[in-house]
Amino acid sequence: MSGAAVVLTIAVAAVTILGFAAARWQGADLADLEQWALGGRSFGTLLSWFLLGGDLYTAYTFIAVPALVYGVGALGFFAVPYATIAYPIALVVLAKFWTVARQRGYVTAADFVRERFGNRRLELAIAFTGVVAAMPYIALQLVGMRAVFGGFGLLSAGHAAPALTVSFVLLAAYTYTSGLRAPALIALVKDTLIYITVIAAIVVIPARLGGWAHVFGESQRLLGTRAHPGSIFLARPQYFTYATMAFGSALSLFLYPHSITSVLAARSREVIRRNAALLPIYSLLLGLIALLGYCAVSAGIAAKDASSVVPLLFVRYFPSWFAGLADAAVVIGALVPAAIMCIGAANLFASNVFREFSPQRSPVETAVAKALTLVICAFALLFVFFVPVPYAIDFQLLGGALMLQVFPAFVLGLWSDWLHPSALLAGWACGVASSCAMAYASSFTPNFTLHFFGGSLTGFIALYALAANLLVSAALTLLMRRVE
Repeated sequence: MSGAAVVLTIAVAAVTILGFAAARWQGADLADLEQWALGGRSFGTLLSWFLLGGDLYTAYTFIAVPALVYGVGALGFFAVPYATIAYPIALVVLAKFWTVARQRGYVTAADFVRERFGNRRLELAIAFTGVVAAMPYIALQLVGMRAVFGGFGLLSAGHAAPALTVSFVLLAAYTYTSGLRAPALIALVKDTLIYITVIAAIVVIPARLGGWAHVFGESQRLLGTRAHPGSIFLARPQYFTYATMAFGSALSLFLYPHSITSVLAARSREVIRRNAALLPIYSLLLGLIALLGYCAVSAGIAAKDASSVVPLLFVRYFPSWFAGLADAAVVIGALVPAAIMCIGAANLFASNVFREFSPQRSPVETAVAKALTLVICAFALLFVFFVPVPYAIDFQLLGGALMLQVFPAFVLGLWSDWLHPSALLAGWACGVASSCAMAYASSFTPNFTLHFFGGSLTGFIALYALAANLLVSAALTLLMRRVE
């Protein structure tokens, strides 16, 4: 076994032990749903910062963003402004939601929608959207693991199942046992490894390639020679695509069930506000990570799967033991958010579907949520194997297109109940249907081209679908208010 594989194995084993040990933290009663799923709503500023960072900056950050930059050039940098735009939204929306949720005992966004609009069907629509949208995001984490394992020869084409199944078993076991406390503790290790790895990579790799001027020059030249040419600069037709991807992703980021779960675990409203101010530090890190895509282009990394370019960079430019450390950062960076995503999706089903049959929160409801974490991971595995996408980042973007359809009921509902619940349900159905139709028509890529007046406009599916959603919701509300 190589030195890299040894380091990776030791690191993953260590965080797995830490995940199981988290069950003993604070002596919590993990048969209680709030203790298992929300850490007892007791996390302070520092722990919430690591948890939210571990939740939002994932294998997506380390694998998918550089892979997209490697594949298409400047368009891949949309992730940097979207993360920046998201935090002011979080400051306004999530601080308000945390206050309402704490007062009313909400565990999910669908809990709020149920009480705000009094419509069971709308509650179920919000819950099922969150569960389904979580699948591609969890799948993205598994793609990151697959890229790392492939670098060690643990996978071969068409034989991904064994290594990913091992990852699933580790993830599912400590999540089932310890709940949200497991990823919260592991996030401390994960973020430390990521900072060490990124700082080292951004110093060492460009220097080995002749400096940043050479990296950018070679990237521009080589991207232009491809069958589908790219550039380190945005082309004019890409402006609208870039803007809609950034803005649409920012609107959907904090709607995901795992984001809601991490926010509700905070001890106070001030913890949320402080984190909205502190988390942009991660955006600086994200910009540096994205630059690794250009390093891979300049280095002449040839990869059949773009998701493998970062592991290949580590193998080429670092000693074996450090490559193992860097790859461990990617794997742990996948395990942490995947655990939170499973918990968040399971919360939705347990609280908003199963609770109909069990009106009071109970150990039975917690057991259902725990069991569902296993089911959700299994479905995410199937998603990886059977849904074809050209770039791993498309998993997250397609999930965002679905998740953004809860915006009218959840976000607008925090300030007003003017929209009629039946109109909101119709708008949601229209948004989800149009998202799926556009995704299918574009071969499951996140952007769709509209043709009108002899021209065309390519933009993020999520925003097109949200526009249809809002239009239907507002129009039907006006109609129904008149009838009433």
